[in-house]
Amino acid sequence: MSLQEILAVVAPGSPEEGLARQVDFDRLPQHVAVIMDGNGRWAAQRHLPRVEGHRAGIESVRDVVEGSARLGIKVLTLYAFSVENWKRPPSEVSTLMALLKRYLRLELNTLLGNNIRFNVIGGRDELAPDIRGELKMAEEKTAGNGGMLFNIALNYGGRAEIVEAARRAMAAGVTPDALDEQRFSEFLYTSGQPDPDLLIRTSGEMRVSNFLLWQIAYAEIWVTDTLWPDFRKRHLLDAILAYQKRDRRYGGINQPAAAGR
Repeated sequence: MSLQEILAVVAPGSPEEGLARQVDFDRLPQHVAVIMDGNGRWAAQRHLPRVEGHRAGIESVRDVVEGSARLGIKVLTLYAFSVENWKRPPSEVSTLMALLKRYLRLELNTLLGNNIRFNVIGGRDELAPDIRGELKMAEEKTAGNGGMLFNIALNYGGRAEIVEAARRAMAAGVTPDALDEQRFSEFLYTSGQPDPDLLIRTSGEMRVSNFLLWQIAYAEIWVTDTLWPDFRKRHLLDAILAYQKRDRRYGGINQPAAAGR
């Protein structure tokens, strides 16, 4: 992917074009993770039911997924539904699951057309059989795509993932003496993927909400007051430009933000 790829989907002379031309495509973050927050507040500001915020957020997902792929991001992870979200009213949970099914059915051709591979991280056993079926179908149909990996974190919790990884390590017969950070990471949902270089949070909240707790140890965090349903390519470009201006130390000497560690 390149500058021309992203310019093909932004209006000439638009703020997005100006931002895209500032991006250093040799120093993109390999993995961008996003906490999509603010759907409820977006709806409340418009005196609408909360579910309308979730519906509006689908357009943001579409824009960010396509924009990330065109930019050349290798991995994009979106936090769609946490293990804590089951505590929400059943009607809201049902709507979220219905929207997920609708997204997968409507966007599958877009994923295929943009060479995007779809992947689910999180526990699946608690999901309804029809949801599991839709997820599996999307994963299978995009499995041969070699472009961006699109992770959707569904029924996901960072602490639960770490506990599950520990159980997997024990089940595999890994002894404590043989277990180091690299070996342990092989039992995480994101095994084989680079850790996030950039974590984006919308709606202005300053917390990580149990998201990728192991993986974001050295991620650069960028928070915007923009609510998720209003988040578009220009905000993604803003985040990437801010990332590229930072010095990444990893506890050591300064080094410019770059692709990978």
